[in-house]
Amino acid sequence: MRIRMTFDDRLMIATLYDNPAARDFFSMLPLDLKIEDFGNNEKIARLPRKLTEEGSGPFANEQAYDLCYYMPWGNLAMFYADYKHPGLIRLGRFDEGYEALHVRGAFPLRIERL
Repeated sequence: MRIRMTFDDRLMIATLYDNPAARDFFSMLPLDLKIEDFGNNEKIARLPRKLTEEGSGPFANEQAYDLCYYMPWGNLAMFYADYKHPGLIRLGRFDEGYEALHVRGAFPLRIERL
């Protein structure tokens, strides 16, 4: 499952993992959301509904450019620097265009299937 995210005339491509939350997210596409800065290492986008938490659990090897779901708030978390936080489900990784995550600000965000 591959997705395209566009904001501020920038394009990012991500590959989703084969897990229940990623499949649930993929089923919601296309989406028009808002992407915004959160902290010093991520951008977030609030989803219209929460994703399934089936099969969730702790994971290791957190890396910049992971695409995650934050269960308590029900939002996407797109990391562009190191992170470690409980309550996340890793949905996938950015393959291309991830430099766009470093652009500060809030923008309309379009997420579509590839």
